[in-house]
Amino acid sequence: MLTGIDTPSHVVVGMPALSPTMSQGNIAKWKKKEGDKINVGDVICEIETDKATLEFESLEEGYLAKILVPEGSKDVPVGQAIAITVEDLDDIQKVTATVSGESEIKEEKSTSQNEVREQETSSIKISSSELPPHIILDMPALSPTMSQGNIAKWRKKEGDKINVGDVLCEIETDKATLEFESLEEGFLAKILAPEGSKEVAVGQPIAVTVEDQNDLETVKASVSEGLEVKEEKPDHHVTRTASGPRGTLLKGDVLGAIKSGKRSPKTSVNEKTTQSPQTRPQASVPASPESKSHLKQPAFYEDLPNSQIRKVIAKRLLESKQNTPHLYMSSDVILDPLLSFRKELKEKHDIKVSVNDIIIKAVANALGNVPEANAYWDTEKGEVVLLDSVDISIAVATEKGLMTPIVRNADQKTISSISLEVKELAAKARAGKLSPNEFQGGTFSISNLGMFPVDHFCAIINPPQACILAVGRGNEVVEPVVGSDGTESPAVVTIMNLTLSADHRVYDGKVGGAFLTALRANFSDIRRLLL
Repeated sequence: MLTGIDTPSHVVVGMPALSPTMSQGNIAKWKKKEGDKINVGDVICEIETDKATLEFESLEEGYLAKILVPEGSKDVPVGQAIAITVEDLDDIQKVTATVSGESEIKEEKSTSQNEVREQETSSIKISSSELPPHIILDMPALSPTMSQGNIAKWRKKEGDKINVGDVLCEIETDKATLEFESLEEGFLAKILAPEGSKEVAVGQPIAVTVEDQNDLETVKASVSEGLEVKEEKPDHHVTRTASGPRGTLLKGDVLGAIKSGKRSPKTSVNEKTTQSPQTRPQASVPASPESKSHLKQPAFYEDLPNSQIRKVIAKRLLESKQNTPHLYMSSDVILDPLLSFRKELKEKHDIKVSVNDIIIKAVANALGNVPEANAYWDTEKGEVVLLDSVDISIAVATEKGLMTPIVRNADQKTISSISLEVKELAAKARAGKLSPNEFQGGTFSISNLGMFPVDHFCAIINPPQACILAVGRGNEVVEPVVGSDGTESPAVVTIMNLTLSADHRVYDGKVGGAFLTALRANFSDIRRLLL
C-alpha cells in the first residue's frame, strides 16, 4: 500500500449527474480503455441515465489509469468513483498497484470504520439498531448544471405529515426557484438546513423524515445530539470546494487544497498579515498621504450577495466570450409597416400584441427560410449541426437575474399565440416558477432593449446556441423614400437597429447576410408573417 507521499498525482472521476433527476446511472460503454491518453473533451464513457444514454466528456488531460466500475455496471450512485486518471504515463502502474492493494484492505478498513462509528454513536447514546426507520433527504440536483443551491423557503415544518407529491421546500438553483416534492409518505422529523441556507452542496443532507409519527422525538433528539458532538470535534482537514461543472473536482482544486494544507486553517487575517514577508518592510516605512488615499477604503459601501442565477450567468457569459468566436453583423430596418400592422390588429380585430411579439415571429420565419442559421457548433465532432425545430429564447429581466424562457416551434405559431405564451412565460420567469423544460434548450435568442434609450448594442451568445439578436429602440429619422410614382422624396420614417452576434464557426458572411436579408424582407412586407 502506498502512503500519501508516495501516491502519484491523480484524479478520482465520479459518476456525474447528467440530468436534473439523475441519482444513479449505468455504465453502457467505456470509450477509453486503461492506459489510453485522454484530452479535454474526449468521451470517456457512455452513461445510461434516467432520460437517455449520454456521453461523459473529460474535463482534464491525462491517462486513464484504472477503471473502477466495469462496462455494464447498473445503478451506480451519482458521486461514486468510477475511474482514476493520472497526469504522467509512468504513474499508471503505481496507481494500479495502489488500487489493487487497497481493495484487499478495504474490507478490514470497513470493519474498523464500523467499529469507530459504533463507538461514536454509543458516546451520544445512539446506535443504528436503536434508530427507528427514517430517510435522510439530500439536496437534490434540480438542473443539469446545479452543484449547489439555497433553501429559499420550507413549506413543511418539523412534525408535519408528508404525502407523496407534497412540496417540502423551495430551492433556489442556478436557473430558478424550484419546488422540491416528496417521493415518500411520512413525517418531517428534523430540518438540517434551515430556511435561508446558502450554497448547500448537492447531496448534502437537508432533512430527516420518519414513517411513524411516534418516532419524531426519538429521531429529532438523536440528530440534535449528533450535531452537538460534531461541533465539539474540531475538523483538522482542509476542505476545498469543487469548481468544475456539477461539482466536478478539477486538478486545480486538488493542487489548491495541497497548498492550503501547509498553513493552519485557523490562522486569522491579522496573523497572516504579520507573517507575510512582504508586509513587514512596508509597515516600517511611513506611507505618504498619496499612497494612503489610494489604499484607504471608502467610508460607506455595501456588499451585494449574488443569487445562484447571477453567479451562473456571470460564469457562462465569461466562458462564451472566451470560447466562442463572436461575429457581429448589423442592419437597420424600417419599423413603420410593423407599427401600422400592430395598430390595425388592435383597431380592427381587437388583438393586442407587442412589437417584440411580431419580432419573434419575423425572426422565426427568417430562420425557417434560412435553415443554415438555425444551427449550433458541435465541439466534439467539430462540425455544424442543423436543428429541426425553431425555438426562440426570450431574454427576461428578473430580480434574481436574466432568464431566457423559450417559445418552441415559433415559426409554426400565430402572432397572437406567441403573444399569449410570452406573457405567461415572462410572468413565471419573474416569479421564479419556470420549469426546466421552459428555459433549457432553445436554438436562437432575442434580447430587446427597445423600451430603453438604447439605439444599438451587441449581445453575448448564450451557448450552446450560435446566435443572439440585439434589438434597439425605434428612432424617427429623415430618409429618401421612393413614392408610388417612382420618384424619391424626403420623408420621416422610424428606423430600428438589429445587431446579430453569431458564432463564426456556424455563421460566415454568407449565412449571416442571407439571414439578415430574409429578416429585413419580413419587416418590409409584414403581412407575409400571416401566411
